[in-house]
Amino acid sequence: MCGIIGFNWNDKKLLKSCLQKIKHRGPDATSTFLDRSVSLGHNRLSILDLSKSGIQPMSNEDKTLWIIFNGEIYNYKEIKNNLKQKHKFKSNTDTEIILHLYEEKGLDFVNQLQGMFALCIYDVKNKKLILARDRVGIKPLYYFSYDSKFIFASEIKSLLLYKGIKKEVNLSALDTYLTFRANTTDESFIKGIKKLPPGSLLIYDLTSKSYSLKKYWDISFSSKISSENYLSKKIQDLLNDSVKGRLMSDVPYGAYLSGGVDSGIIVSLMKKFSPQKVKTFSVGFKEQKYSETNEARFLAKKLDTDHHELLIDESSIKKLPDIVYHSDEPIADPTLIPIYFLSKYAKKYCTVILTGEGSDEIFGGYAHYKFLNFHSKILSKTPLFIRKFALNLFRLIPNSILNKRFKYSSSLGKKGKERLERFILSNNPFEQYSAQISIFDEKEKKELLIPQVHEEKKILNKEDIINSTEELDFKNPMVEDLLMKIDKMTMASAIEGRVPFLDYRLVELAAKIDQKLKIKNFVKDKYILRETFKGLIPKQTKDRKKQYFFVPIEKWIAKDLMPLRHTLLSEEYLKKQGIFNYKYIKEINSNFKKSPLYYSRQLWTLLIFQIWYKIYIENERVEI
Repeated sequence: MCGIIGFNWNDKKLLKSCLQKIKHRGPDATSTFLDRSVSLGHNRLSILDLSKSGIQPMSNEDKTLWIIFNGEIYNYKEIKNNLKQKHKFKSNTDTEIILHLYEEKGLDFVNQLQGMFALCIYDVKNKKLILARDRVGIKPLYYFSYDSKFIFASEIKSLLLYKGIKKEVNLSALDTYLTFRANTTDESFIKGIKKLPPGSLLIYDLTSKSYSLKKYWDISFSSKISSENYLSKKIQDLLNDSVKGRLMSDVPYGAYLSGGVDSGIIVSLMKKFSPQKVKTFSVGFKEQKYSETNEARFLAKKLDTDHHELLIDESSIKKLPDIVYHSDEPIADPTLIPIYFLSKYAKKYCTVILTGEGSDEIFGGYAHYKFLNFHSKILSKTPLFIRKFALNLFRLIPNSILNKRFKYSSSLGKKGKERLERFILSNNPFEQYSAQISIFDEKEKKELLIPQVHEEKKILNKEDIINSTEELDFKNPMVEDLLMKIDKMTMASAIEGRVPFLDYRLVELAAKIDQKLKIKNFVKDKYILRETFKGLIPKQTKDRKKQYFFVPIEKWIAKDLMPLRHTLLSEEYLKKQGIFNYKYIKEINSNFKKSPLYYSRQLWTLLIFQIWYKIYIENERVEI
C-alpha cells in the first residue's frame, strides 16, 4: 500500500510537495523519476520485500517502462512463474510482475491481476501513461486534465497543490451525496478532478495530450444459480483462497472484529491459514449504550485470538475535522470516527488489516433488502385501500409499544413514520428503496438547495429485487462510502486494509446466486453464507442479526456540535456560501425534537460537507 502521484511535465519541486502531502500513505520511503515528459512519485508502505529492491518508481530491464503502484496483487507468484523464462527479476515484489506482464500482454495485462490496485505505467517508447484501477474500486485514483496538462494522484489533497486546479465546488456531486451520504459520481467535489472508475483503464497520449477511458470489467446481478450444495462448495473454496492470499505479507497482520458473522468468518479462516495467533481488534464507546464490544470479545475468546479492544468516548468528536481532511471528499458515515481511532490503535501492532466489508452487498445483508423483498412479494399485491387502512391503524400505536419492536421508533419520530408510509404506499421499487436509505429525499433536496442539481433515478427489477438492489449498492455507496472509508481511515495511520469478500471471483459468483438463497423466508439474511460456514463460527454468531455500529450523533448534534451549527449553518454564512437554503435549516431546528434521529442524520450530513468546505475550499482550520 502506498501513495502515488504523477504528471506530464517536469517539476521536481511540485512533485516533492505533492508527495509530502500524502506521506501518511507511505512513510517508509519516498522516491521519484523525472524525464522531459513526465514526473512520477511514490511514497512506500513496505509490505512485501522490505529491501531497497522494492522501491518505486520501478523500471523494466531496459528502462523503457516505469511503474508506480498502490495495492497488492495476490496471485503475483503464479504470474511470476509464467514470466520467469522471458524476464529477469530483481525483486520479490508484486510490482515488478506488472511491468513484465504489460510487456507480454499490452493493455490486457490488467485482466490477469487478482488483487486491489491503483497504478500508472509509463510507456517510454509509445509515449503513453497507462492508469488502471482494480475491478471493484478498493483503491482510489483521481485525475485532472485540462488543456495540455494531466495530473493524477492517490488523494485529492495532493492534486490541489497544482495551481492549475481552482478550488471550486462541483455542485453536481451534491445530489448523490445528499442521498447516499457519499458522492457516488465519477466526478469529485472539486471541479475538474475526476475519479478513475472501478474496473477501468485510462490511456493518456503524451504526444496528442489527450486521453481515453476503457472499461475492462463490469458486473451485473441476477438470479441464475439455485443449487445450494454447488454454491456452498464454491463459496467455501473461493473465500478460503481469498483469505489465504490476503495473508501474504512480510509485516504483521490482523483483523477488525465486530462480533458479527462477516468478520467472524474472516477471522476463522485466518486462524486456519495463519502460522501464528491471529491479532484481532475491536472498538466501542465507553458509554455502554453505544458499545458492541461484548460480541467481539465473545467471538475472540471462542476463536482464541490475540484480542485488543479500544474504547473511545464522546470526546472523539474533536477529531472530526482531521477525519474529514483525510476523507478527501465529504463522507457522512459516522463510523469513520471509530475506524479512524481503531486504525491508529492497531498500527502499534500491525501494518496489514483484514476486514469484512462487501459481504452485505453481495450476500443480501442489509435490512432494506428484506423490506424491498417483502414489498415485492406481499405488499405490492395488496390493494392500496387495505395498505392505507393498515397505516391508519399504525398511526394509533403509541411510541412506547413501537419502541419494543423498532429500536429507534421514537428518535425517528414523525418524519421517520412519513418515510415508512411512503414505502408502504409506493409501487415503484426505487421510491421504496429511496424511502429507506436516503438522507434527504427529492422534495427535501429541492427545498434545501439553492442551485438545483440533476437527480438521477435508478431502475430496479421488481422480479429480482434483492440482486437488482445489491447491484445498485455495490456500484454506488459501497465504493464511495465503505471502501473509501476503509482506504482513507486506515491509510491515515499507514495501515493497509484488505477486503477478502471482494475478491472479484467471489463477487462474480455471488452476483449469480438466486435471491431466494440470499434472503430466506423474508427474514433470514445472508442465508447461503451463514449456512456455508455454520460449522466454522459459533452458533451464537451464525444466528446473530446484523447490528449497525451506532455512533452517538444525536447527542453530538445537540451538544458538542452546537457551536458549529451556529456558525456553519447560520443564515449569514449560508447566504454568503450560496449553496444551502437557510429556510430548510430553520425548519430542521424548529422540528428537531419531533424527529431527533431523523434530523440528526441530515444535520450531520450538512455539517460534514461544511467542515470539508472550510478545509478544502476556504483553506481554513475547523476546531470543535
